[in-house]
Amino acid sequence: MVSLYKKQGVMLFLGDLVMLVLSLFTSLAVRFGELPSKKTFLEHLFPFTLLFIASVFCFFVAGLYEKQLLKVRRRIPELLFSSVLVNAVVGISLFYFFPLFTVTPKLVLFLYIVISFLFLFVWRTLSVSISTRRKKESALLLGEGLFIEELMHEINESNRYPFLFKKLNESGDVAPENFRALITGFIKEEKISLVVVDGSDPKIAPAIGVLNELLILGVECIEVRDFYEKVFDRVPLGLIKDSWILDHLSLYPHALYDGAKRVMDIIISLPVLLISLVFYPIVFFFQLFEGSRRLFSIQVRVGQFGKPIRMIKFRTMLFDDNGMWGGGQKNKVTTFGAFLRKSRLDELPQLINILRGELSLIGPRPEFPKAVLEYEKQIPYYNMRHMIKPGLSGWAQIYHENHPHHGMDIKETKNKLSYDIFYIKNRSIMLDLVIAVKTIKTLLSRQGK
Repeated sequence: MVSLYKKQGVMLFLGDLVMLVLSLFTSLAVRFGELPSKKTFLEHLFPFTLLFIASVFCFFVAGLYEKQLLKVRRRIPELLFSSVLVNAVVGISLFYFFPLFTVTPKLVLFLYIVISFLFLFVWRTLSVSISTRRKKESALLLGEGLFIEELMHEINESNRYPFLFKKLNESGDVAPENFRALITGFIKEEKISLVVVDGSDPKIAPAIGVLNELLILGVECIEVRDFYEKVFDRVPLGLIKDSWILDHLSLYPHALYDGAKRVMDIIISLPVLLISLVFYPIVFFFQLFEGSRRLFSIQVRVGQFGKPIRMIKFRTMLFDDNGMWGGGQKNKVTTFGAFLRKSRLDELPQLINILRGELSLIGPRPEFPKAVLEYEKQIPYYNMRHMIKPGLSGWAQIYHENHPHHGMDIKETKNKLSYDIFYIKNRSIMLDLVIAVKTIKTLLSRQGK
């Protein structure tokens, strides 16, 4: 299970490359009415390699390499068509608007676009069909509680996992020595190939030695917290303890990463801020038209280590309520402010906060002080999200579905925190790049959260 999704992603990637190369070969054969010679194929292969790279990048942005792919298999034609369309624009640009190569394959390019879509569609449809029909292996889930039930339901009710959890039949309290024997017998009888265990459960602890011995027999044993992360891309808050926080959220292993991230924040934010200055007078003009004479909205938020920061945004509401929802004066988003929010242009001034070192491009979104005080009272480990700098976009913004807006929601904020802690635990340059790419996709599709 640990490497399953990586293997699936690699197989999809390699299959896509084969289909793209085969599409080029077939296009040349159709164009010239015969199998292309080695010289002709190689002449076209190098420039088309750039299209292959563009295709793979588009597939990544579209989410075609994610483990959630089977949940959206009905959208495969749509996602492939959009990616191939973008690829067509790239190809036309390379060969005609910015001619970098000696070949200008008008008909070949058209044939390649059509044939590559057909080949990729057949390949992706077959890969999904094969993965959903494969026989599931038996697995054992040891533990109790809401998160255990959530895992059981997710794995057993979905056809996108290669395992089926089976329950250990027991009644009442079982003596430790008998519990060990019960587990051992169950694993052999049901031919269990995977055991997911909550090692902190006092009832399970006596059997840990047996599970360790099973490793040499080819039975894979995974701690439930790690398994939960693999499945849901977030940390199960109800299963973590103080010792887990100390073991997994230390600042020291990330010192080099934090320095590199700061450099990248400056390198990216400075030129974007300078370019964005052209929008400032335009925004101010429309704000004047709606009766507002203030360009910016200054909002106090909680930053790294719990320190307050003054976050700068373009004004989008009648006045600053600074998170004090439910006040006496009714506030609302202006007409132009709604456009700024939908287009995300209202967040451009936050590049100033990034250059100041108060924000980062990637990180948990900062909250209002009033909300933070309430969340810290009701949500364990909520203040852990203040270990790192907040950001313009983050893991929760990409994956958490129901963000609380302009109000407090304990349940959804717990879910959001589980994504934030996942990011803090696993933060890296590669993860930041994934979030950045998916944020661009979100902005382009206007599906922001």
